[in-house]
Amino acid sequence: MSARRPFPRDGRAFHRTLTAAGARLPDGRVSVRSPAVGLWRGAPAPGTLLMPGAHLGQIEALGVLHDLVLDDHAHGLVLGEGSASRLARQPVEHGTLLFTLDPSAGAVLAVEAEAEAGAGAAGLEFRAPSSGRFYLRPAPDKPPFVEAGAVIEEGQTVCLLEVMKTFHRISYGGPGLPKRARVTTVAVADGADVEVGDTLIALEDA
Repeated sequence: MSARRPFPRDGRAFHRTLTAAGARLPDGRVSVRSPAVGLWRGAPAPGTLLMPGAHLGQIEALGVLHDLVLDDHAHGLVLGEGSASRLARQPVEHGTLLFTLDPSAGAVLAVEAEAEAGAGAAGLEFRAPSSGRFYLRPAPDKPPFVEAGAVIEEGQTVCLLEVMKTFHRISYGGPGLPKRARVTTVAVADGADVEVGDTLIALEDA
């Protein structure tokens, strides 16, 4: 990795946040629409279980990259409807339907049970919240954020993801993950490109 590549100078995140609100439909499902005009990337895949505050990719608006998150009142399974796509950049308008959620208890419990079964067989994994370039260090001459054997806690920075030349500090945590865990393996090479959902770090209970 070249030492000339720019890195953040401190802990501030060089991005902003937009919130996508969910609206209940007559059939009980929830529609999630774009809160802004821009270019959207990193759509969650159909079948993904989203909880309040979940990361939904990014919207580039007026040259500024915004993290897109789900509001605090919406949750459910992503259905294969709407304009959801994993294209690199997808144009959206204010109010464009991004995807529809199924918040029914049966659907949610089924996915949670499947996730728990998978975790029991394959161990815990912290996955990429968006596509981008993975960096394990805050700068080329600095120590890694995490390494095998280290114990990490919820909210702790574990890596940087570079998206469209903007660096995002990625913090540990999420549904199904314990508040503290021990790193068993860093699954991605420093400087490698990752897609949303790729395993970044393998974990075990601390």
